[in-house]
Amino acid sequence: MWTLSGFADEIDPDFATQCAHVRDLGLSHLEFRSAWGVNVLDLDAEQRARARGILAEHGLAVSSIGSPIGKIGITEAFEPHLARFRHCLDVAEEFEAPFIRLFSFFVPEGDDPASHRDEVIARSRAFAQATHDHPYGSRVTLLHENEKEIYGDTPVRCLDLIERVADPAYRLTWDPANFVQVGVARPFDEGYAALRPHVVYLQLKDAVAGSGEVVPSGEGDGQVRETIRALAADGFDGFLSLEPHLATQDSFGGFSGADEWSRAHAALVGILREEGIEYR
Repeated sequence: MWTLSGFADEIDPDFATQCAHVRDLGLSHLEFRSAWGVNVLDLDAEQRARARGILAEHGLAVSSIGSPIGKIGITEAFEPHLARFRHCLDVAEEFEAPFIRLFSFFVPEGDDPASHRDEVIARSRAFAQATHDHPYGSRVTLLHENEKEIYGDTPVRCLDLIERVADPAYRLTWDPANFVQVGVARPFDEGYAALRPHVVYLQLKDAVAGSGEVVPSGEGDGQVRETIRALAADGFDGFLSLEPHLATQDSFGGFSGADEWSRAHAALVGILREEGIEYR
């Protein structure tokens, strides 16, 4: 059975409001990116304890830490960021999250991504090794998200990255809207077959080719329905995380509001029901 989750900080900055809304929609999980306007990795110990209490009150668990790890320039110093990643592992353990979302570094505008390939792979391997070295490492999987302006933005570079890192702790999440926004007009046709062996999680939003406008699942060119249908045929059994971005978005997140978040949820649930896929 598939499990729905989502970036609840797109509902409201207040964490209790986030939790109440996703619970009202019947979700059992959320993807934790921020609370009270503070990124999850920057919450202090008291705020994290408060968040754990609110999650427990609403009967919710965390599907993934929606971290900003890897969202620095590839030419920026790495050691401080690696230390931040180690803190991220501590946070994942504290919230018993089975996944951590991360990225493969911003490439300077105008540079050929291939010129930074070796450094991207070396840094990504360092994340995987740090995971193995952490006490919680055997219980968490890293999820590389295809994102705009980073090395792993297209199916070809995502595949190159995952094959070169070659570590079971480092896998892929699939975001159809992000593929569309970097010019992959038909993500399923152009990338699914090659990437499917490495995809263990979905972060769902859709987008219109050309304009890049973000829309609910099934209303754009991201081939969400085709992807979901193929995953069902492949025996997928994991998380589908809503990341609607229906009001605003930037390089570090987005916002939708409660009504638009609910609209995105309804669109995804509609596809699942039409395809006969059981979910919770």
